[in-house]
Parts: sequence; structure tokens; C-alpha cells
Amino acid sequence: MVHRVEANGASKPAIGLGTWDLRGDTCVDIVREAIGLGYRHVDTARMYANEREVGEGIRASGVDRGDLFLTTKVWHDQLRADALEASVDASLADLGTDYADLILIHWPDPDVPLKETLGALSRVRRDGRARHIGISNFPVALIEEAVAISDEPIVTNQVEWHVYLDQSKVLDACRKHGISVTCYCPIARGKVVGDPLMADVAARHRKSETQVALRWLVQQPGVVAIPRTSNPQRLAENLDIADFALSEEDMTAIAGLAHPQGRMVNAAWAPDWD
Repeated sequence: MVHRVEANGASKPAIGLGTWDLRGDTCVDIVREAIGLGYRHVDTARMYANEREVGEGIRASGVDRGDLFLTTKVWHDQLRADALEASVDASLADLGTDYADLILIHWPDPDVPLKETLGALSRVRRDGRARHIGISNFPVALIEEAVAISDEPIVTNQVEWHVYLDQSKVLDACRKHGISVTCYCPIARGKVVGDPLMADVAARHRKSETQVALRWLVQQPGVVAIPRTSNPQRLAENLDIADFALSEEDMTAIAGLAHPQGRMVNAAWAPDWD
């Protein structure tokens, strides 16, 4: 079983299930099967339009809600205080739970003061609708601003991170404040498969390129990865990374794959990246 990552009072498994783009019965079945395989960390968002199905999958698993770490997010057009709280309430209703373990600001909105948004999110934590709060897609300047003004501890910054993207500046800023980094697109949308370096490392460890990519991330302190798949076989593969370790040479070589065009998610509303 993968280790847990501790950050500002939160403790969550280093590998979680990402659910972006999972819909209907497929989403229900994947969530249920993932939990059956041993996943205890599930990530969704209001924008994914699948919180109801995620909740159904959790209940179908038969695992006690208290044994799971459940994350959801508030979309960037709902960051005014009243809208944020309404979004949280709608998420919890669809998930069929009275709290989330972690609620994130999905993307920053420069038109809404971050103090207002974090003030509302802090209230959500204090009244028990969220056990913890965090941010997503925040570059260094916004990380620093969020830490300075938040009334409650920020436990993670969820960002795109994989072997082709250098996130060292974001990682350093988060570590300075005890914040974990949660990685979406951790296998670069499958691009690691067939990469010559990744294939070589994988062959030496008798693992897949995907497993090496995930191991490379979570072997770094304070880092969590949330791979998404609709393939039950891949579910088991993604979780099976606790029985090997990469050498310092492997870690350094893989880090060298990053390049300036490595980013895969760059929405029109994205902030200025580091």
C-alpha cells in the first residue's frame, strides 16, 4: 500500500483516483472498483458533473465514509462568498455526504479578491463542511498571497505535474509553507508510455512506464498523484508502486525530461505560470 502524505494537519494517501471526464455508470463502477482494490483517496470537482456518480460509487463500495479521503473543488466562476458556499452545499448534496475531507479553489479568478474567496472557504472548514481546504492551479505569487491571507491552513496545491513539466518553483514554494503538491495529469496523458528513458527504467525495475512516472512523483516528499483511468486493469497498476524505489540517478535522469513546451493544460483563464 502506498504511503500517506502529511501536510498542515491533513493526511492523505499518496495515490488517489482522479475522476475527470468519468461519467454515468462508468464513473460509479470505477470508483467502486478502485475502493475495492484499496484506493482510499478520491478526487472530483463540481465542474466534472459527476459528483452524484462518485457518491454512488463510494456507497456501493461498502467502505465506511470515514475511511476515505474525498476531495472536491469550486469552479472559478463561483468564487464570490455566497456562490462558493452554495457550490459547496450542492457538491455535498450530490456526493451524499455532509462533509468533504478537502475542498479546493479549482482555478484562481483575478476578478474576485482572493481574501473574499478564502474567507468563505475558511468558514466552510470551520463549520465542518470541509475538514481541510486548499488551492489548485496557483503559481508561486498566488501561493504566497493565499498563505498570507487565509484564516485556515492550506494543505495542498493541485497542479499539472508530470515528467515533462518542471514544477520545481511551485514545489519549493509549497514546501516552504508545509503545503503538499497534488499532481493531475501525472502520466502526461499517457505520453510516458513508450518514452525510451521511461521504458529503460521500467524494464530494470520490472514495472511499466506509468508506474515509474507515478513513483517518480510520489517518491518526492510532500507529493501526491491522482491518475485518472476508466480501465479497471490500469486501476490496479497505478496503485501498485509501493514495492520499488528509484535511484538518485533514475530520479535525476527522469527530471531531465522536462522541457518548456511540456505543459498540457493551459486554459484561457489560466494564471501566469512560473
